[in-house]
Amino acid sequence: MLGAAMGFHHLALVTRDAKATHDFYTEAMGFHLAKVEVGPTPEGGWAKHIFYETGDASMIAFWELHDDSIPEPKSAIAQDLGLPTWTNHVAFTAHDRGELDRNRERWVSLGHDVLEVDHEWCVSIYTLDPNGIMVEFCLTTRAFTAEEVDRASQLLQDPAPELPGAKPVTKVYRAATSD
Repeated sequence: MLGAAMGFHHLALVTRDAKATHDFYTEAMGFHLAKVEVGPTPEGGWAKHIFYETGDASMIAFWELHDDSIPEPKSAIAQDLGLPTWTNHVAFTAHDRGELDRNRERWVSLGHDVLEVDHEWCVSIYTLDPNGIMVEFCLTTRAFTAEEVDRASQLLQDPAPELPGAKPVTKVYRAATSD
């Protein structure tokens, strides 16, 4: 039985370059700067906690650290752990195909390569932010069937599930370049 729906208030990550992060999340993502908190760190330095509204009552936030006792931040949430870029990533909702396409076109026009994947139940577009974090806009295209929901439990428990035969349809959109 499901409880009350619970969304994120915010997701907090570290940034290596606050200006590049700000430019990306306001221009490429279309988010709005909402709040910046400044305060001391427990280790004796200081930090900025920078919040961006994502448009659905949730936020993404970034820490800009100024503390000599903290090592240089590693912000690529997958690669810095030795994982492929596509594993740890942040996905945001696209509400319709037009919104997904507008986001893709904006990314490309701002110089970002974009991968689009049709997962059959959703369509996603992906690019990297200045911190090496893969970000995604995802459009759900249909509800899960009762069979898929039942099969999810079986697949979760299966130590060696059979792989699907068909691969998802993918498209790559290259960043606009000025020659």
